[in-house]
Amino acid sequence: MSASRRSGTTELGPDEPEPDGSDLLAALLDGMDAALCAFDADGTVTHWNREAERILGWTAAEAVGRHGFAGWAVRTADAEEVEARLMSTMEAPGRQVHEFALLTKDGGRVLVRTQSAAVRGPDGKPAGVYCAFSEVHAQIDLERSIALSEALFEDASWGVVLVDADLRPAVVNAHAAKALGTGRTSVLGRPLGELLSQGVEELESAFTHVLSEGAPPAPAELWVSVRTPEGEKRRCWRSGFLRLASPLAEEPVPLGVGWLFQDVTEAKQTEQEAALLRFRANQLHRAARAAAECEDPGEAATVHLDFALAGFADHALVDRVTGGRLVDGEGPVRLVRTVATPAGAPGPSILTGKAGLPVRYAEGHPALQCVERAGSVRADAGAADAEQAREWALARQWPRDAVHALCAVLRSRGRTLGVVTFLRSAGRSRFERTDAMYAEDVAVRIAMALDLEELTGRP
Repeated sequence: MSASRRSGTTELGPDEPEPDGSDLLAALLDGMDAALCAFDADGTVTHWNREAERILGWTAAEAVGRHGFAGWAVRTADAEEVEARLMSTMEAPGRQVHEFALLTKDGGRVLVRTQSAAVRGPDGKPAGVYCAFSEVHAQIDLERSIALSEALFEDASWGVVLVDADLRPAVVNAHAAKALGTGRTSVLGRPLGELLSQGVEELESAFTHVLSEGAPPAPAELWVSVRTPEGEKRRCWRSGFLRLASPLAEEPVPLGVGWLFQDVTEAKQTEQEAALLRFRANQLHRAARAAAECEDPGEAATVHLDFALAGFADHALVDRVTGGRLVDGEGPVRLVRTVATPAGAPGPSILTGKAGLPVRYAEGHPALQCVERAGSVRADAGAADAEQAREWALARQWPRDAVHALCAVLRSRGRTLGVVTFLRSAGRSRFERTDAMYAEDVAVRIAMALDLEELTGRP
């Protein structure tokens, strides 16, 4: 008897004869951890061990003698293909590996991986096929996990960093290394402060929170400054975090944090610029409505200036052209301070210059350049220290805390009426091209108010 004919193990009593070869084979097959079956040259099942019975539920008595798996262990629609793949092993060298689904006795489906090889007869010709099979869900899950890990660390289009419990990178993929401005191996084990000049505290705080409390429910957008050979680069990374714990310990043991991030700097900058443009357009609209209620055109000019200052600059000055080449046809341009914001404290702009005394601007002053060119001019104190920046501002007749300036020309009906100067103090960014466009829009509205004042004030 073999495992194909009976179930149960072979036990020898003191007076029993030695088992023959079939009994030894049955005991051997039933004692193995792998499910085993065999087919003769015609495809009839000849052997079926206990592990095969455990996996599929079919006993050896029910399996042995059946032709192939059709109609009981394999769906009828798949039986021909499965049988062809198994029996082709008789003509193939070595072992063949296949994966397909088998049916259990209760109607379930089990995905198995088979290793089959030809069985040779005494004459050396193929006499059948033996097949070893096992469930592969766990193995496939493991292979998928490995494949996913390899894909994340090799092919992912976003940064993936595994941070250990000391908050230092332990594994970094190629995308993350490029974003951090370094190589994949050179970043390992280094403090994040060596890679980032800004945003380190927020990032490490996020890692600490994940280690203690778990992953946050939504991604976080973090602004950082990355140290690169070309200098610091300001970036916005949309980041997700996962707490990593050992699956082998009874109690969760934190291994670190999985950090996935994507660079969304351009999208965030676009959003910010769009929001800024909407705000500025709204300010211009509100200023126009408020100025329309002013009976005095000069007061309307100050209203436009006050609305323009919100979120844009700290100080503003309006200088009118009162003499020189643009008025008298010769001589240097003379400017009189007409409107100014309070220099020492916040407050609305006030009308000045009733005495008509010109402002003593030195040659090459940005306001004079703006009038001469009839275009915007930007200036700033550069890398000067606090004392030098103060001297720079005072030398130009500006408030002492000014470090960035933007001058826009006031023109109406083809004539240059003056210049409006916007000033920012230390701690704020310098004026950009988009700022100049906004200043020019404001200048047009102020120029219209001042031109109306000039028209209504004529005899």
